[in-house]
Amino acid sequence: MRKKIKIKNEKTIFTIFIVVLLILSFLYYHFIFYKIYAKNTFANDAVNIAEQNENPIFTVQRVLLYSSATAIDKTKEQSLENISISQFSDIAIYIDNTSTISELTNENTIKELYIDNINITSNAQNGERFINYKNPLNFGEYKDLNQTDRIDFNIVNTNSENENSDYSDPTFYTDCSNPISLGYMNKDLLKNYSVSPDKKTVSFNGKVLQEANINLDDLKCSISFRINIINNLNQKFVHTMTIDLDLNDDNGGIYNGYIYKGKTLNGVENSFFKEI
Repeated sequence: MRKKIKIKNEKTIFTIFIVVLLILSFLYYHFIFYKIYAKNTFANDAVNIAEQNENPIFTVQRVLLYSSATAIDKTKEQSLENISISQFSDIAIYIDNTSTISELTNENTIKELYIDNINITSNAQNGERFINYKNPLNFGEYKDLNQTDRIDFNIVNTNSENENSDYSDPTFYTDCSNPISLGYMNKDLLKNYSVSPDKKTVSFNGKVLQEANINLDDLKCSISFRINIINNLNQKFVHTMTIDLDLNDDNGGIYNGYIYKGKTLNGVENSFFKEI
């Protein structure tokens, strides 16, 4: 004769069953379902991003680089016995905004522009290296600059705003018709330099680097920064720019006084990435 098993507290057993079921459901969601969902979401987002950036709105079209140096005599009598030598490079970056959209629209015109994530790396430690905005009217001339972590540009939208601008502050046209103008400086890379009595002269350009026996390999560096664009639809585009500064060439490079380089760019790697 079979005996029936009698459960004294059926509510307790039922509660335990529900708790175990919930725990198993949570574990399934966390370790299986969520991973599958996250993987599919990531794949869909990747496809969406790729489609959005298939035809880039903004690309870096051309970069111009002018490099020279200067000597500053810090003696009152200008005796050339206490000279500070600095090297500078002026950078002009041209942005193309009409390769995908030929006419000016809210999509390919600029509302905001700023530069951040500035980084300069070099094997040599001589001098103080930094970049900042450079007035384009002073392109090719030595002008002292201040160090900064971020450069915010004023956006010129009309001809009247252009007429009132003296370019002393960071300035960029909404239609991308002017370049981003920057200045790199290796300030006081050599201090207390003294001109020998038999020379009695010093060059105030790149030749001074050779006169002071400064090795051009010590001036090499890699400059990187992120250019951030927000268009008039409030869409954001970013591009990380890297410039490898080499002041030498087969003809003596900056030792001749200055060195000027221009490069036209193309390819996806020079496009601005549209953030989604």
